[in-house]
Parts: sequence; structure tokens; C-alpha cells
Amino acid sequence: MRLESAAFLRDPSLDVFIQRAIGLRVLRSGSRSVSNHSSHSSHPKEQPIMAIKIVNKVLPTTMVGSYPRPSWYKQQLLGRDIQVAFKEAAYEETYQDAVAAVVRDQEDAGLDIVTDGNMWYDDYVGVIGSFCWYMYERIGGFESAREPHPSGVGQAKSQGKAILDDWGGVVNSGPVTHGPIRLTDLYNVTKAHATKPVKVSVGAGPANLAWHVYFKHYKNPKELSIALAPIFNKEMKSLVEAGATYLQFEDLGAWLPLFTNDKNDYTWIKDVVAQCCDGVKAKIGWHFCFGNAWGNDILSANFPEGYQTVLPHFFDTPGIDQFVLDYANRNMAGIEFLKNLPKGKDVQVGVLDIRNMMIEKPTQVADRIRTVLKHVDADRVYPSTDCGMKPLARMVAKMKLQSLAEGAAIVRKEVGG
Repeated sequence: MRLESAAFLRDPSLDVFIQRAIGLRVLRSGSRSVSNHSSHSSHPKEQPIMAIKIVNKVLPTTMVGSYPRPSWYKQQLLGRDIQVAFKEAAYEETYQDAVAAVVRDQEDAGLDIVTDGNMWYDDYVGVIGSFCWYMYERIGGFESAREPHPSGVGQAKSQGKAILDDWGGVVNSGPVTHGPIRLTDLYNVTKAHATKPVKVSVGAGPANLAWHVYFKHYKNPKELSIALAPIFNKEMKSLVEAGATYLQFEDLGAWLPLFTNDKNDYTWIKDVVAQCCDGVKAKIGWHFCFGNAWGNDILSANFPEGYQTVLPHFFDTPGIDQFVLDYANRNMAGIEFLKNLPKGKDVQVGVLDIRNMMIEKPTQVADRIRTVLKHVDADRVYPSTDCGMKPLARMVAKMKLQSLAEGAAIVRKEVGG
């Protein structure tokens, strides 16, 4: 199989394999259409003065998305359409019960905004491998088999190769088509069980999906990503029609220019995200994940100042209202950069480290939040987790969320919110 990519693998270490994995050379695209939410030099739109609010509270708490499966939830979708899977009574009952359980865990812990815990993630490779595979299995143009990761073909054994081969690669053999993703169906299940506002995860997004591909139809990640954008836009608009007010766009494509060393790449990535968000009338956060394969932070070791480098290129992305950022696992290093957060935008900031089993004390969480507030006003901060919690034990995850809610309550009282 042939991978159209920049072949700059220098040695078989984890860091270099990560570089090869997402270091795909792409070309600049022209500007795309605009969402209602932001401004851009080629898409004039008045900047909102205030960030969009979901709850009437200072420092509202939430988590990024995924949550540990209940131990009794053994069923797997294995590529099935959710409407097909729900014909199996045992699957539908178990899925409904699992979503109800994880929503209750979040509400009992005291979170202000909940998610479905991504209970539609199968127990795939990389712990959160369904982050990509759920989409590959439901968008036409991708073959179903997990291939060796394209970055490691012909390379010697190494830790990096093992991790990426575990995640796997996929063949793009035809034009992409909109299959049974059904994010709206999944949202409707969650909405029925929640008493708090629901945040919906959307992703993995187009540029992210393009990282792991053998290109047999599209020529490169840019071309594939542009083809995928209308599919995501349609899913997001459908969610809004069903009542969703808060979407979280998951696309690690933001990191791509760090590996290609081509600043033009920022342009087409921003344009693709704008295409996905175009006309979507909801609050939209963009998660800039530092990686979470089996709990491993696979990006900040390479680029500890990654946010300082990439965010200035994306701050004006049309349609994006919020930036979702991981800071706790680096002891809040670099948080002072958030003083540059544009007006009309807010930040969902990680103050829980989900890449280890240690349960933070509420006072520790409160200290992290206070560190954030030195640089960003409290009414623009959503305390959250660093990433999805699926790799953790459920008990640990719930206790971490309790500390998150209690820590936020301490600081909320201090700031008079």
C-alpha cells in the first residue's frame, strides 16, 4: 500500500513515530464559507461582545467527553448502525442504562454540564480508538479492516510503531459518503436521561481522520478533509435541530502544521473547521487534545509550548466560540498564554489530570482554577478535565469529578459567583 506523506522518519522512537503519524504534507486551500459565530479576514462578521453562555453560573463545570464504561456494559457496536443495533433488545436496554448511569455519575458529582460519556465508543484499540473508528465505520469510502499504521510500514520495531500499529491505519478506497453516524439519535438518548444541559462530542473531525489513512482515492489529507467537511456540517446542524445548544468539535488536526513546518497548513485546517461549523447555531468548542492513547500524553513531550504556537493561527476560526485545552497534566504550565484569548471567546480548561489514577483534592483543583483566573476572567472559564476519562477506573473518574465540582465551588464563592 502507498501512503502519500512526508517521509521524514529519523529514528524508531515514540516521538518521531508520532511526528511521522501526523506529519502528512498538505497544500494550501482557498478560503471557505463562514459560520455565524466569529470573524475572519475573508469572512467579515461582527464579533460578539460576550461569549455564549450555557448555564447562568460562573465557572460552570463539565468534562471533555468520554467516561469509563460500567463494568456490566459488555455489548459492542462493531460497526453497526445504532438503529440496527437497537433492534437487539439486550443492546438497546444496556446502552440506555449505561448512558443513564454515566449521566447520573456526573450529576451526582456536581457537574453543571454533562455528556453521554461517549458510550457509543467500543472497547477498541488505543482505549479510545473508537474516537476515529466510529467514523471510519460509518462514512463510505473507508474500508473496514485495521491495517498496520501507514507511518510504520517497513520500519523496525519500536515503542512508537507498536502504539501506532495498535491504533491502526485505514484504507480510503473511494469517495466519502454520509453514512449512519446518527449523532442526533445518540444525543436524544442522553437528553432523555439528563436533568442538566448536555454537551455533545462531534468527532474525530476531518483532519484528524486523515492522519491514519492510506490514500487510494483522495490524494492527501487536505483533499480528504475538504470532502468530509459537509458530512460533519450536516450532523452538527441536525443536532441543533434536535435541541442541542453546546457542541464540542474534536479534531487534532490543529497540530499538523507543527510537523509539516508549513504555515500554509494552518489556513486550510481553519477553513475545514469553518466549513464544519458553517451555519451551526450552537455554542461550539474546539478541543485541542494533547493525545490520550492508553492514557499516554503523546504530544506535549514533543511540543510543550504547542498551544502558544498553534492557537494564534486558530483564534479567529469562524464558528468556534470556545477553546478546550489540556493543562493539568503539565501542572498548568503555559497558562499565562490565555491572556491572549480573544474577546467573545471563552475557554474550557483542564484542571483534572486524567492520564493517571491519582484523585486530586478539591483544594488542589481550586488552586489550579485560581491560576487560570490570574489570566482569564472567571466568567470566561469552564473548569473541566484534560481529556476523555475512558482509560480510568469508574470509581476514580467519579471521585475526580467530585473534586472538580467541589474545587470550582470553592473558587466560585471567592469570586462571588
